[in-house]
Amino acid sequence: MSVIRSLLIANRGEIARRVIRTCRELGIATVAVHSDADAGAPHVREADAAVRLPGDAPADTYLRGDLLTKAALAAGADAVHPGYGFLSEDPAFARAVRDAGLRWVGPPPEAMEAMASKTRAKRLLREAGVPLLDSLDPARVTDGDLPLLIKAAAGGGGRGMRVVRDLAALPAELTSARAEAAAAFGDGEVFVEPYVEGARHVEVQVLADTHGTVWSLGTRDCSLQRRHQKVIEEAPAPGLDDELRRLLEESAVNAARTIGYEGAGTVEFLVSSAGRAYFLEMNTRLQVEHPVTEEVYGRLDLVALQLRVAEGRPLDPEPPSPRGHAVEARLYAEDPGRGWQPQAGVMRRLDITGLRGHAVPAWRSADGPGQAGPGLRGHAVPAWRSADGPGQAGPGLRVDSGIADGDVIGVHYDPLLAKVVAWAPTRAEALRRLAHGLERARIHGPATNRDLLVRALRHPEFEAGRMDTGFLMRHLDDLTGADADGIALAALAAALADASDRPATVAGRLGGWRNVPSQPQIKTYRAPDGTEHEVRYRLTRDGLLAEGFPDLALLRATPHHVVLEADGIRRAFDVSIHDDRIYVDSPLGSHTLTPVSRFPDPTARTAPGSLLAPMPGTVVRIARVAVGDHVEAGQPLLWLEAMKMEHRVVSPADGVLTALHVAQGRQVEVGALLAVVTAEEPAQPDPPRTAPSNPYTGRSRT
Repeated sequence: MSVIRSLLIANRGEIARRVIRTCRELGIATVAVHSDADAGAPHVREADAAVRLPGDAPADTYLRGDLLTKAALAAGADAVHPGYGFLSEDPAFARAVRDAGLRWVGPPPEAMEAMASKTRAKRLLREAGVPLLDSLDPARVTDGDLPLLIKAAAGGGGRGMRVVRDLAALPAELTSARAEAAAAFGDGEVFVEPYVEGARHVEVQVLADTHGTVWSLGTRDCSLQRRHQKVIEEAPAPGLDDELRRLLEESAVNAARTIGYEGAGTVEFLVSSAGRAYFLEMNTRLQVEHPVTEEVYGRLDLVALQLRVAEGRPLDPEPPSPRGHAVEARLYAEDPGRGWQPQAGVMRRLDITGLRGHAVPAWRSADGPGQAGPGLRGHAVPAWRSADGPGQAGPGLRVDSGIADGDVIGVHYDPLLAKVVAWAPTRAEALRRLAHGLERARIHGPATNRDLLVRALRHPEFEAGRMDTGFLMRHLDDLTGADADGIALAALAAALADASDRPATVAGRLGGWRNVPSQPQIKTYRAPDGTEHEVRYRLTRDGLLAEGFPDLALLRATPHHVVLEADGIRRAFDVSIHDDRIYVDSPLGSHTLTPVSRFPDPTARTAPGSLLAPMPGTVVRIARVAVGDHVEAGQPLLWLEAMKMEHRVVSPADGVLTALHVAQGRQVEVGALLAVVTAEEPAQPDPPRTAPSNPYTGRSRT
């Protein structure tokens, strides 16, 4: 049992920082790798050494197993941790690492191969008694089999996955799913199975050593998803009876034993509304959502346990006992109200309940200072300190993030900004704590899904534990609708903060105004959804008069802080300006506003029917259309890939494709003109036959 002294982390962002954090506490030196786009990233700055991977795209950098192995050898590392995503589930990479004489922090390549194909995994686990859904022959399905789910045999993350509700659409969806799977995973194999309506996504965390011990570390519910990708996760999964919970955990342990698994892994299931469980897949790596399990199991450190297993050390015979409830929300740079479009740009500020960037662990346990926690045999147990030092997340909150203030959110990688985790003795308390922490966060930069997360956590159905994988899409309008009153007050606060920066307008004492303008002041701001909000107010000797707010008092106004009393309720508004964006944070929520010029740029207009790139990205496919072809409203014309997701660009109306300005493989910037569709003129009915009208009177002559 030789110890690991230097570890190369074959990944980036949040998970790289997570591994570095544990290694620092265990006395293991770390080696980071980075693309050119990540040269200044936090994980590079925090590692003991770093190796450049030339290029930006994942295919040229983080997916180059040969470069990663060479980097580990060149830097003197004796082990490789793959993180999650990229090559973390690639058995060829694991085998190459071992062949180079390095330690692989993960399961054996043979176990990874057994689970790499979902079709092969199903055949194998059926013999182990794991409950499964039967696959269907696409050539023999009927209307009675609907709805159907097409899934990629390799990979995950929702790529190559389609729900089919119309049998006539099956051939086209199969073609599309195969193309996406081949592009994402290098394997175009897909399969078809029944789509279980109203099902929950429930998974079991397993951990196995090299001595025959397999732990089940309980369940997680990951039902709140968008595009088949998880958004909110929690542990333990609520609302499962003891029999179902026991079935899931026993099935997961049987699956791990069947393939000779070692290390951390997750077995995923669908649970129908009737309480029946069906195996989905096994992820042969550490999961993104592993923190909720760590928090529930006495703040266990799964990364430390992965390293322990890789060193050949045994686990305790039994895992520690769980306590309380933990919920995790994934904060993404994306706009849920616009088809979940990923967003790029500079993150000016990320401050979640006093935390900037990444949480730092304080090692302690219930056994006293310097003692190891349950099941770790000498490995320290992390406890996430509250607001007692810089970079902390606040009581009961943990934040794992891959970015820091001033970092650029690019287009090459996943749009995940941070994982925010709340622990509490009960589920209701954990939900409340997480929603409050997110609501009070200061997030100044690209648009995020923060508002959707807060509303989902407070939704009555979710609070009651009534959720399934269709929850977010079913409630999307309620979860993304604009708060008209909140925006109006935020816009007024922005205007007053701007006015307070002009000494000729604002007196030095609170509430006293001099040189009062005789005319109302007018300012217009644009919200991220494109709506414009006009503010009209007057500053009089008797106080503030604001149109639309009959009972409003201004208590304080500075360039960065405004205090208003509306309808007898006092609220403070913090105002920050970065470039042309204004960020207003208050107890009513956070709003991003852009001042609208009184003299708009006439060159900013585009021709009707112009299709502009909604985000920077790469054109990965173009439909079989050519300039001059007739197209229908909603017909896909091309596909953009950005931040590991494909986005369809569709025709806005029935008409003719009159211009196509892109080619497959071309990179485009946000706002770039992609194509133009000239809409068809609606047919005009024949006018009624009447006598010609008198041009002077407008009356018909008789």
